[in-house]
Order: sequence, then C-alpha cells, then structure tokens
Amino acid sequence: MFAFIIKNIKIMKIICMLSTILLLTIGHLLAQSRVETPLINRNNFTEFNRKPTYEKEGVYLDAKSGSGILWLKDSLFGNGIIELELKGKNIPGRSFVGVAFHGKDSTTYDAIYFRPFNFRNPERNGHSVQYISLPGNDWSTLREKFPGKYENRIEPLPDPVDDWFHARIVIDYPEIRVYVNHAAQPTLEVGQLNDMDEGKLGFWVGNGSDGWFRNLKITQGD
Repeated sequence: MFAFIIKNIKIMKIICMLSTILLLTIGHLLAQSRVETPLINRNNFTEFNRKPTYEKEGVYLDAKSGSGILWLKDSLFGNGIIELELKGKNIPGRSFVGVAFHGKDSTTYDAIYFRPFNFRNPERNGHSVQYISLPGNDWSTLREKFPGKYENRIEPLPDPVDDWFHARIVIDYPEIRVYVNHAAQPTLEVGQLNDMDEGKLGFWVGNGSDGWFRNLKITQGD
C-alpha cells in the first residue's frame, strides 16, 4: 500500500512538471505571436523631415534634403519581425527606402534600407540593401571600414525595379536577417552595432529620396 502511494506521488510530480513545461511553452508561443497591423493614417504616425501623403493603399513620403522618418506613435519594438511592402524609383542616387528601428530619436537609430536603382545594375547590385546604425555608422563609414559586410545584392529581384516589393526583417538582437519577396534565404545577415535592443520604429527615406509604404505588419517577440 505504501509503495502504491509513493508511486502515485511520483506520477503526480511528473504530471505537474509536464504541465508547467506545457504552460511555459504556450506562453512563449503566445509571446512570439503578438501581431500588430497598424492602420497607416495620420492618427498613428508622426513625421520627421518629410511631409506624408496618406493614400488608400498606404503612405507617400516626399523628397527633401537629409533623411526622413515617419515614426509609428508610441512604438516600442525589440525583437521580432517587421514586414511591409515598399516602393522606390529607378533614379541613380535618388531613391533610398526602408525601415528605421530601435530608435531613441530621429538621429539615433538603426535602419535597413534599399537602393532600387542598383537592383539590376551588374556593377552596383552589391549595394542594393544596406544596414546602418546612426549616428556613428552611416553607409559611407561602413563601406570604408567593412566593404561588403553591411550591404548586399537582393534576390529575387522586383520586376520592374521601381515596383512594389515585400521585405521581411527579422531581429533577434543583435542579429538581423533580411528577406525580400518571400525568399526562403536571407539576402542580408548582419550583427547590430549599437547597444540599443529596443526603441521606436518607422518608415525611412534617405537624403533627397521619396518613397511609398504599405501593409505594415509587426510581430513582437521576446
């Protein structure tokens, strides 16, 4: 009888342990699946150095000197996935479109951006997607110190290059992986250069560039 009771106690302990593991696993999965699809309108965003024009499909940012950002209000993004569709122009040196994240303010942030005018240029397609970490590591500094490390070509290519394309940016601080047009393999893999593992996020355009953005989807991770 005593042995039977001991056996049942052991079984109950195992059941409790498995239940705890299951609850932790479910909690982890739920944390990984907090998906946000914010409406792209003037109530949800605040602009820096750009005038946004909100359209039926998304938003257009005009061209000005210097970089510009359309910050998602009250955003706090750490690890997770940023997905969106974006569009630039096939004009050399005049089209830089992407996403700023882990932002402290409009001068301190990381960003991933694209140069559509390089997508099909055989001599410059290695400069199609770029990581930067401001204020200390802009593209020119990174290209000089680490040529080819923080930029790359993209695959598959949008056709035409000035059409909408899909980007998926996976961030697991400090690692970043960038996927284009639902590719199975990342087109860029880099380690972040800042010490900020969370912050604001928003649509980004570079010096003298305009750009279009739509279908923003944010999956918050741990």
